[in-house]
Amino acid sequence: MTIDLSSKVAVVIGGTSGIGKAIALGLHASGATVVATGRRVIPEVTESLGTIGVSTDVSSTESIQALRDAVLAEYGRIDILVNAAGVTFRKPTAEVSDDDWATLFDTNVNGMLRACREFYEPLKASGSGRILNIASLSSFVAFHEVAAYGASKSAVLALTKSLGSEWAKFGIRTNALVPGVFVTDLNRELLNGTARGQELLTRTPLKRFGEVSELVPAAVFLCSDGASFITGTSLVVDGGFLASGVNQ
Repeated sequence: MTIDLSSKVAVVIGGTSGIGKAIALGLHASGATVVATGRRVIPEVTESLGTIGVSTDVSSTESIQALRDAVLAEYGRIDILVNAAGVTFRKPTAEVSDDDWATLFDTNVNGMLRACREFYEPLKASGSGRILNIASLSSFVAFHEVAAYGASKSAVLALTKSLGSEWAKFGIRTNALVPGVFVTDLNRELLNGTARGQELLTRTPLKRFGEVSELVPAAVFLCSDGASFITGTSLVVDGGFLASGVNQ
């Protein structure tokens, strides 16, 4: 099935690097007008998408409102919101400070809520709004010494379910994409050449880390009319990780 998003305007928050960038480029390749944003404007990304460059701080409601207003002023509508901004750290849980926990949650959960809330009206006006939130394997299973990240990504699933149910009557479908182990700038030091990385490979039936390009078809599908009867759920792209038990 060929997906045509040529009539859609998409905003990808956290779309200037890693998984978010791959999704932004994938939506663009399917015809959507895509504004990819992050803390910094990356000219290379903006130029490849051919759209406006806007920096956004998800810890600031005013910054998110400014992004929304800039996109509406330039393109007149917003049909798709992708929430891909995220941070992580590894630390024994007993050593995690209140500030550590609060700062991570403010990006991974509060920032996502701010974006959904501030983009609600244009997505509702679209008549077929789509929200795609990026969750994690740690939404389902524990990863050693990343309790704050796991808790935040579990909250992402809960928020996705709630908005998927609450906003469906307004034509807004809200779903989550759950990547397996994909090496990005966010997790590179935790995975490459480490015992942790080897354990993850052992537990992944396909025996490799994913390529970010392999997330794009699933993301584009969830943002398209092909997913018109899908809301409040998650799509896992993990090489079989969550299905696996003993692999040797």
